[in-house]
Amino acid sequence: MKISYELNEVKNVAKKIIENATSKTLLFYGNMGVGKTTLIKALVKALGSDDEVSSPTFSIVNEYQIDDGLIYHFDLYRINDIEEAYNFGIEDYLDSEHWKLIEWPEKIESVLYEDFNTIHIDFDNRNKRILKINIKADSLN
Repeated sequence: MKISYELNEVKNVAKKIIENATSKTLLFYGNMGVGKTTLIKALVKALGSDDEVSSPTFSIVNEYQIDDGLIYHFDLYRINDIEEAYNFGIEDYLDSEHWKLIEWPEKIESVLYEDFNTIHIDFDNRNKRILKINIKADSLN
């Protein structure tokens, strides 16, 4: 699935992602500043959380409450290797039944065995965001 959107349309994009997701593990790929965290904020709200959403760049993972569970929001930009992920318990998070929204997932690809959906965000030549969702869980690319 491919979606072209502007920032003022991010709420609708979040709803489309939720409607089409085949997994509660969503991997967000894209360069710095492309809008991964902005999209995740909209997703957290669309999933029903009233919590204040912020980038977990320094805490690595933030937790948000929803009616039927939790959302874990990861920003793995600052980790250097998979050992750091093991040190904060990444496998326990990944094994949970809760939503897992992961920015910079390339850092932990070697431990991603569960089903997941990939979301690639980029800009087009008119500065709109282009989002590509892979709803099949059989490939990282």
